Amino acid sequence: MKWAVLIGSLRKGSYNAALARALPGIAPAGVEIAFLPSIATLPLYDGDIEAAGFPDAVSAMGAAVKAADALVIVTPEYNYSVPGGLKNALDWLSRLADKPLKGKPVLIQSASMSTMGGARAQYHLRQVLVATDSLVMNVPEVMVAQAQNKVTDDTFTDQATLAFVGKQLAAFEGFVKKML
Repeated sequence: MKWAVLIGSLRKGSYNAALARALPGIAPAGVEIAFLPSIATLPLYDGDIEAAGFPDAVSAMGAAVKAADALVIVTPEYNYSVPGGLKNALDWLSRLADKPLKGKPVLIQSASMSTMGGARAQYHLRQVLVATDSLVMNVPEVMVAQAQNKVTDDTFTDQATLAFVGKQLAAFEGFVKKML
């Protein structure tokens, strides 16, 4: 089973990127994790650009999502919502003719310095994914609160959190198998 991972953060020391990097080590046996290119590689969505032809970075990201059995989105929360770069990536993907997000099983995770762990971003992201006709697994949710205390040298080190995330990944594997 192949899962693509989309990271919604650009920050070098991102807690969400650290969480994403931990996924291959705790994913169920037989699950291959592939990281999508940074959302920074995509231009801002513009209908004029789309009319002239999709940028190569958009087409490549869309092809990678389409080829994956599932998509994992790991994102911070900015101003009670999703980061603009992540929303931009989803806007581009939604415009591709082959609709790579349509019917795609999606898992959402977030990590934040706050006590809410990115909950509001996740709920807004779920709304966006309704428009793309994605199949989001509802529970268990992973919203890592006070992530700054769970990362050491850009590595997610909190074993209790990693164990909980591992349980979510196992549940997602079952969810994806039902969709295949």
